[in-house]
Amino acid sequence: MAEHSHSCGHEHHEHDKDTLNKESEFSLYLKIDSANVKCLNESEEDSGVKVFKPWHRRLDKSEFVESDADEELLFIIPFTGVVKLKGIIVIGGEGDSHPSKMRLYKDRPDLCFDDTNIAADQEIDLNPDKEGILEYPTKAVKFSNVHTLTIHFPSNFGAEFTKIYYIGLRGDFQELPRQEVIITTYESSANPADHQADFRHGAGHDIY
Repeated sequence: MAEHSHSCGHEHHEHDKDTLNKESEFSLYLKIDSANVKCLNESEEDSGVKVFKPWHRRLDKSEFVESDADEELLFIIPFTGVVKLKGIIVIGGEGDSHPSKMRLYKDRPDLCFDDTNIAADQEIDLNPDKEGILEYPTKAVKFSNVHTLTIHFPSNFGAEFTKIYYIGLRGDFQELPRQEVIITTYESSANPADHQADFRHGAGHDIY
């Protein structure tokens, strides 16, 4: 009996180790600019961002996104820095509502459904995956310097609507260079001196 108990303990330890590894590998959700994530054609507003969650919550069925008008979903995912994307896991819904295809675009933050006829940087045929055991590798050259990832799910396996519980992103993350952060901050801030110069040169605007 003691030997059997020791074996079970060893297996449990290995399971915990594997879980910790997966938790670390699929932690890019922490580097997503969640406030600016967009999901087009979601049936419930702001439900799309909820599928980017920790590995240990991938099977949590209380948070999901479901398409609205048809089976298509379009995610626009900005990061807080630069990402080298290596792999993606997708856990879809029950039955035929699991997406059957995934199209990836790099740095196209303004993409909409009308633009999805543009060739994707990578297209992947998906298989039904209810546990998160299938990882789809991305093209290393294409996705080595990503600021915004756009994912288009154009179809499922025959259902009227598409459902997704989890999207896991694996890769490396790098903070934005300080110079780029400063430039971005400067451009987003108004400069009072610029407006004073306008008035001095008679280029003022009407005030209502």
